[in-house]
Amino acid sequence: MQVVSILITATLINSDIFTRSFSIDSITIRQDHGKYHRNYHNRVFPNTNPSTIPMTAATQSKTTIRQMTASTNQNLGAPICVYHQVDVRSSEKNPVPRQAISVEDLTPTLQTLLEESGMTNGLLTVISRHTTTSLTINEWESRLADDIAESLLKLIPPDERSISPASQKDVTYTHNDIHLRPFGDNEEDNHNVDSEEAQRCRENGWDVDDPVQLQAWRDQEPINAHSHLLSILAGSGSESIPVVDGKMVLGQWQSVLLLDLDGPRDRTVGVQLMGYS
Repeated sequence: MQVVSILITATLINSDIFTRSFSIDSITIRQDHGKYHRNYHNRVFPNTNPSTIPMTAATQSKTTIRQMTASTNQNLGAPICVYHQVDVRSSEKNPVPRQAISVEDLTPTLQTLLEESGMTNGLLTVISRHTTTSLTINEWESRLADDIAESLLKLIPPDERSISPASQKDVTYTHNDIHLRPFGDNEEDNHNVDSEEAQRCRENGWDVDDPVQLQAWRDQEPINAHSHLLSILAGSGSESIPVVDGKMVLGQWQSVLLLDLDGPRDRTVGVQLMGYS
């Protein structure tokens, strides 16, 4: 995987601004009989033990919380905020896009970025940058990856017009009616030269008002509605992993996985680390 650092590589000079965002202005406190009292802010913060906070009076609780906040902030290192764009190369040699489903393990790359950042405590967030990929936290194992692909294709099979070997007869999706996009059909009520998709095409460099450019855009558009639908159902667009003592908080068999639902091909993800050294 190739990592390109872009957008943000910053250490916040005024640490009060960053630290204040983590200050304990409110907390959930255990009372007698195992009941909980939640204040108006309705937020819960780490590094506190509710059972050690006296509840003799509201003012006493607030004073105790502020003392704990000051102690916690003194133990924190320098604030860190960094963003990377990561190229995720397909694990298949000489990949040929065929609308196959593949699973790529991001965990080693994320661990490397974490170590290079120097962050000890904070949050690592990964975001998918495609509409036909998704992220999930699960076990990385090659046979399970095959099971994932097979099961997802049974759940939402490809269009009969798809190049996928798993395409099924009599399965069609309107998104795959490429000959009608991006304007709609030729009937007056449904034809719209300024449709949202047409505007997005123009914004991305496609002059779809020109017949030659319009046909070129249609020729490169894949029959991949099932991939979009699967990206909604399988995994999520982003995953956030807590970082404690310099390590991602993951279970013994958990890995951070990228599901390519319209591949195999090279992809990208965004990675942001926010916390303290």
